[in-house]
Order: sequence, then C-alpha cells, then structure tokens
Amino acid sequence: MEQICVVTTVVDGRRVADVLAAAAVAGRLAACAQIGGQVDSTYWWRSAIETTTEWSVQFKTAPDRVAALVDQLRVNHPYEVPEILVTRVESGNPDYAAWVHEQTRP
Repeated sequence: MEQICVVTTVVDGRRVADVLAAAAVAGRLAACAQIGGQVDSTYWWRSAIETTTEWSVQFKTAPDRVAALVDQLRVNHPYEVPEILVTRVESGNPDYAAWVHEQTRP
C-alpha cells in the first residue's frame, strides 16, 4: 500500500477555510482539500477557557510535500498558534495514492 498524508487545521471562518484550501491546491501542495462543517472547540487560551466555532480543513498530500504545505499554512493561518496536525496513512487504493502524488507535483 502507498502512503499519503492528511494535514488538518481549524480556522474561525468558512471564507478563511476556502482561501487556505484553494491556495494549497493551486500551489500543488495538496491534491485536494476538504472543508468540514462547523465544530465547537473549547480550549485554554491566555489563562482562560475559550469556546469558539471553527471550520475544519483536511488536506490530502504526498509525504514529500508535507513540509512545504505546513510552512504555507503557518504563514497564512490567522491564528497566533495554529493547530496543524499531520497524519501519515496507508491508502487502501493505490490509484488514489498515485493521483495524490501526481497532483502534488509542481
């Protein structure tokens, strides 16, 4: 099985999610980006508990494109300390893994 990576972040607005998704795909850093529905997040921030509504964005990419994608997200993310999670997964479909690899070539 071929390996791909899923990079996940959350942002505070649908428009922001759309911009991050479009930039990653247009820049060939992700083969696709999926924006999930709103999620409510509760967390500690500056010595207080915060609760906010966020949008989840998942980017599918090739392992060798992860660092560039993470760099782009860090530069363009509106949060001071953005959540950026990287998960390496085995693709159950070698054709999909090949497609991800092909679509992330500059």
